[in-house]
Amino acid sequence: MTQHAPGASSAADASGDVAVVEGVEVDTRHWIGGRRVSSATTFDDLSPIDESVIARVHAGGADEVNLAVTAARAAFPAWAALPVAERSAILRRVADGVEARVEELSRVETRDNGSLIRSHRRGVMPRVAMNFRFFADYAEEQLGHPDMEVRGHRERVTYDPAGVVAIITPWNAPLMLATWRIGPALAAGNTVVLKPPEWAPLTASLLADIMAEAGVPDGVFNVVQGLGADAGAPLTAHPGLSRLAFTGSVPTASLVAAAAARNVVPLSFELGGKSPYVVFGDADLDLAVDLAVEQFDNAGPGCLKAARMLVHSSLVEEFTERVVAKASRLTQGDPRDDDTDVAALIHRRQFDQMVGFVERAKADGARVLLGGGPNADLGGLYFQPTIIVDAPPGSEILTEEVFGPITTIESFDSEEEAVALANDTRFGLAATLATGNPDRAERVSAALDAGTVWVNCFFVRDLGAPFGGNGRSGIGREGGIWSFDFYTDIKNSVFSPTGWKE
Repeated sequence: MTQHAPGASSAADASGDVAVVEGVEVDTRHWIGGRRVSSATTFDDLSPIDESVIARVHAGGADEVNLAVTAARAAFPAWAALPVAERSAILRRVADGVEARVEELSRVETRDNGSLIRSHRRGVMPRVAMNFRFFADYAEEQLGHPDMEVRGHRERVTYDPAGVVAIITPWNAPLMLATWRIGPALAAGNTVVLKPPEWAPLTASLLADIMAEAGVPDGVFNVVQGLGADAGAPLTAHPGLSRLAFTGSVPTASLVAAAAARNVVPLSFELGGKSPYVVFGDADLDLAVDLAVEQFDNAGPGCLKAARMLVHSSLVEEFTERVVAKASRLTQGDPRDDDTDVAALIHRRQFDQMVGFVERAKADGARVLLGGGPNADLGGLYFQPTIIVDAPPGSEILTEEVFGPITTIESFDSEEEAVALANDTRFGLAATLATGNPDRAERVSAALDAGTVWVNCFFVRDLGAPFGGNGRSGIGREGGIWSFDFYTDIKNSVFSPTGWKE
């Protein structure tokens, strides 16, 4: 953490509290109890595009966390008691506010985390609005359970708000992944404390503005900025929490779980992945190649994306040649350009990790067919789309999460071998398969150990469907009723037919 004198940042106004990012003013203070709260210190927020400081963000700690949880606890009774139709109406206004600011949100997040602006405009930010609208509608129109009857007794199931929900989100899709949890948490009647990622914190602050404009009551939604060790750690350990949702790495999740366990706080984890892409010999080759190259979109940082491509031996040579050729034509550059396909990595630490993965893979005997290092023409944090073959079984590049634009290609000879290779991982978040045989698609999708399986497609999912991972990819499922199962206390009340007075 760096101590900065007020007004020292060229990215901020004279008070040091507002950064101007791509023409958009972003308050860099916390949002707690319906007001902006300052901290004594700040941290530098760097843009992956050119590694320049674009904001100096207030660095929270235990005091700010406690203030936010206290505000959320104070706001909880009234928000929980609000009729669901009124809560849902407010959240729909939040969705309207997001839609009205799609362009501003897109520009800020692109500058902040380096992902493609065309993706933000067309998909990510509209999805943010959808997260609020979908769960508002679900809470009002679908949440519930029919009464049951046993031995003449009536049983009524209700979904009661749990309390204060802490949400900690990653940098690869910070606003979308945050609102995927915020939406159902608020719709269920909980209050929220959000800890955004320090590598991409800015759109969380803009969301706080939108919440206030939409009429979300003070204390219902709070944002504490800061570094993981200083702000995240006291938040996960706070005794005032009722639920904790975390998206990030397995090592960090272990620390989060240990802290939450002391207070017996229920957890929802969406963690890493080493997702396989299985291509059978009967697959539509054009489709299979397109799905393979899609994995490099942005700069490859997605736990759902295919880090291991498993291709039938009859097809592997042609498939590999075509994927290498098509991937080599991808345009890498500034994500603010609509023609860019592959952007920069988020941070120098992430960049160095990619270099290390490739160097160790080569030392293990693997070969690099495409990329394998920095883009010399661009410099900075631009790492080339990379395809690796001939990695020995069990080697690091085949077993550890990479979270960057690096994939491997292996071959198989039988359906049984393909399933065994795909399932030979500690992770189980997602899997993709390409086949022209409907019966094989049914068999293999059933056999794959993954929370989500895509057949001849990728990244398609209704918000009402369950999402989550097996093994080290997470704990629990969210989406539709599964979200409300987590963000509520489910009560069963049993009413006797006897004992009533007229």
